Amino acid sequence: MNNLKKITQAYGPKIARAAFELGAIRLNVTDPFRWVSGYRMPIYNDNRRLLASGKVRALVAEGFEAILNALGYDPDSIAGTATAGIPHATTLADRLGKPLSYVRSSSKGHGLGNRIEGLAKGGTYENTHVLLIEDLISTGLSSTSAVEAIVAAKGQCPYTLAIFTYGFAAAEEAFAALNPKAAFHTILTYEVMLSSALKEGYISRSEAESLEAWSSDPFGWGIERGFMREEG
Repeated sequence: MNNLKKITQAYGPKIARAAFELGAIRLNVTDPFRWVSGYRMPIYNDNRRLLASGKVRALVAEGFEAILNALGYDPDSIAGTATAGIPHATTLADRLGKPLSYVRSSSKGHGLGNRIEGLAKGGTYENTHVLLIEDLISTGLSSTSAVEAIVAAKGQCPYTLAIFTYGFAAAEEAFAALNPKAAFHTILTYEVMLSSALKEGYISRSEAESLEAWSSDPFGWGIERGFMREEG
């Protein structure tokens, strides 16, 4: 775990800086963003903006490879979650020379009805080890659903790697409930992102304190500050 922490400390600030510069991570405690859930949150993450830089895509793949080396895990295949995980899974698969597939949020309603694309003629992973790539871990539900789909397709998927996580306890709980056991790791953590934002001058000390409070109570943070949940 110490090696994983060193990787986060080495790669995290670089990813954070790129995310701020490209607008992939935005912070605003005075006019928070409306999430799909209707809650107002002081952070918005859109890692698709990282695709605009070839150097950043390569950096993400390098960070993922460093995590794999620290874990001592050499997967047989790389899978990306549709759609945001696909480009980063592709870059990593090319870097490692591994087969590539992707997992939809649900099965297609036509054709063969596949949920997973990129499998060979047999339509399964044939009991091989599969690494799942996500762009963001939020509540963890979409990621764990993809893990379950891989397992159902006869794949072993003990690890999910992502670029960033909000650090929600719900994500830890979702992965802890998986059987067989599985875990997730990210290049950039919320704590490192916040430290980088303060160091780079994107936020003030008082804004950092407010963002720290959000991480402790993300769904109560806005309501306590007069930002009511919006329906519809």
